Amino acid sequence: MTLLTRWDPFREFITLQDRMNRLLRDPRGPEGQDESLTTTAFAPPVDIYEDEHNVTLKIEVPGIDEKDIDVRIENNTLTVHGERKFEKEEKEENYRRVERQYGSFTRTFTLPNTVDQESVQADYDKGVLKIKLAKKEEAKPKQIKVNVNSEKQGTQKTLESKGPSKVA
Repeated sequence: MTLLTRWDPFREFITLQDRMNRLLRDPRGPEGQDESLTTTAFAPPVDIYEDEHNVTLKIEVPGIDEKDIDVRIENNTLTVHGERKFEKEEKEENYRRVERQYGSFTRTFTLPNTVDQESVQADYDKGVLKIKLAKKEEAKPKQIKVNVNSEKQGTQKTLESKGPSKVA
């Protein structure tokens, strides 16, 4: 099975920097209060599976408009970038708890050499982004039929049935 790996060496640093920025921000200003609720980096969960024809990724991105999602393939790397925007309809002081994450995200996957980068399909339905990566024809498994030559077996059987020959 081919594995797609996610690599983001700076993710922990970005989270730390975000927390430090929120700590040092002026809480009295309207921007400071709004920013504390809206900006965070997050990584939506991804399921990756493979069959003989495709490698498929399913990324959970509920509440994100399809226009706010960018999918790119460059140098054998698949990058999915998006942003979940904070809904301004409710005033922050009415919130008792904010558990959903808002802000931008980037997920990066190194593609195996078996993927045909020209045959990529992305569909967005009910909050799930499904990216289907077709495999190259030469990478697909091929079944080889084993032929049994019955004439040789028949000839071999007739020679064995005559019995051993006498040598004079």
